[in-house]
Amino acid sequence: MFRGEKHLYIRLAERWVKQEPVLGHYRERVPIVDKLVFFGADQMPLACMFDTTPDRVDVHTAAGTFTLVFLDMETLLIRLPEGQTGIRFDALCDSGRMDRRGGVLRGVRNVAYTTNARILENRLDGSSERHQQVSMRLDAEDDDVLILNITPRLGFMRSIPKPESAIAEARARWESWYAALPPVLDQYHDQYAYAWWVMRAGLLSQRYYFTREALIPSKVQYVGVWHWDQFFHALAYRHIDQRLAEDQIRILIDHQQPNGMLPDAIHDEGLVTHLQKPVDADVTKPPLMAWTVLKLYETSGHRDFLEEVFEPLTRWHHWWFAENASLDAPGLAVYRHPFSSGLDDSPLWDEGMPVTSPDLNTYLWLQARSLARIAETISQPELAREYWAKSQEISDAMLCYLWDDVSGMFIALHDGKAIRTRTPFSLLPLWIDTLPYEVTSRLVEHLINPEAFWTRYPLPTVAQNDPKFDPLRMWRGPTWVNINFLFIEALMHIGQHAVADELRARTLDLLNQPRDMYEYYHPVTGERPPKSAPLFGWSSAVFIDLVLQATRAADEFQHAHML
Repeated sequence: MFRGEKHLYIRLAERWVKQEPVLGHYRERVPIVDKLVFFGADQMPLACMFDTTPDRVDVHTAAGTFTLVFLDMETLLIRLPEGQTGIRFDALCDSGRMDRRGGVLRGVRNVAYTTNARILENRLDGSSERHQQVSMRLDAEDDDVLILNITPRLGFMRSIPKPESAIAEARARWESWYAALPPVLDQYHDQYAYAWWVMRAGLLSQRYYFTREALIPSKVQYVGVWHWDQFFHALAYRHIDQRLAEDQIRILIDHQQPNGMLPDAIHDEGLVTHLQKPVDADVTKPPLMAWTVLKLYETSGHRDFLEEVFEPLTRWHHWWFAENASLDAPGLAVYRHPFSSGLDDSPLWDEGMPVTSPDLNTYLWLQARSLARIAETISQPELAREYWAKSQEISDAMLCYLWDDVSGMFIALHDGKAIRTRTPFSLLPLWIDTLPYEVTSRLVEHLINPEAFWTRYPLPTVAQNDPKFDPLRMWRGPTWVNINFLFIEALMHIGQHAVADELRARTLDLLNQPRDMYEYYHPVTGERPPKSAPLFGWSSAVFIDLVLQATRAADEFQHAHML
């Protein structure tokens, strides 16, 4: 539910791919319920003041307060103030009929509106194509409500509950959610609570291809599961709900392709596995699943989850080398589609595809090591040795083909030519703990260079002294905090604790502002670039995990100084 300038409206977190030729893309599609206004006895729209909490919206008007809560994933309850009031809204539908308690509207999704208040007038105007306007004048007593049930089903939920019970149940659901949260330092408390609100409000329930309850990146901009987003979401959920964390992985495995590939995205009506633009190729996302699975296990100790996902993970790992082998660098893999990198418009792809990229092969090195550790845990020593050896083969090949001693960083290759754009993804191989000391040192030096990557709010996705740097354009300059998280993990892994701590502190400073959680940020000012999506899942998830890290570090410091 959203608030417009003078009305409320309800959008559905659904794609409706088959309807796009008629209704448009889900970002532009008109709301399922639009121009919802309350009016008084004079039938004039009421001026409104809003109080919102996670569990309810109180709409204060001259006629009294309307309280809105969700009964379930498809049903909104509106508690009516006593006296003569009314409600008017437009609905996206093909047909409708009134009845003695409200009415039913039919379309791509069906809407039932039902009240137990005395109906003074019930009107349905279908003058505009694909829309019906509902207008009801009501004489309400205490405990009278109106419910809106929006559903793909043929049947409706039209049973009216006691409003006090419904309001109490909505509050209890959120209280239960927040009660599970680990405590954190006071300075982060408010934004931490907001981040957890994003992590709950953005969950979609099971329906059709959406086989598990899962978090979408942004309810207002990205409806569906986008593969590697789920890995960061899972890392936050592991702190409060093991099953929910694991289901962020399972929803991807549920749709593994026969050749082992995992889809780029999943939505209620289908999958994204192939795109024709900007190049014609299969599309997926970076191979970080095994690393994520291992981190979930380290928190939960749930060994059977490792048993469950190990074989799909090995098939996924095999796919990268079987169908994406690099011709420029034997033993390494390529991105065939820019979107498979997750770095959609990065200048790394300006010269064309495929690209043998340092970040991809670092992820594959990490995945091989993670598979080796999982194999050891589930008593598969031969497979463990195989994956340990594979990780070494990858790191050796990266040093042989991608290391550039002149620039002191790893480079990407396209058609045998080096891509010279400076991005942090040329530094990500510092995660590899078997690199020569001088190689790692040079990578860290680049990372903390204030003229390149060590901005006020690192890490820009293109070095700020590179001619292709654009701090407002997605993957061509802005800071993405999930990338910061990966570098923090890498730095901690190789013992660069001071640099990791500083990067964590700056990332927390960026996110711990009294504002929304955004998709990406200006690396110098910290502001939101114009096209950066709000209500963003992995930014919230990264903030949560980093706050918990900072809290543990503070507790350990305090304990050490008390001894």
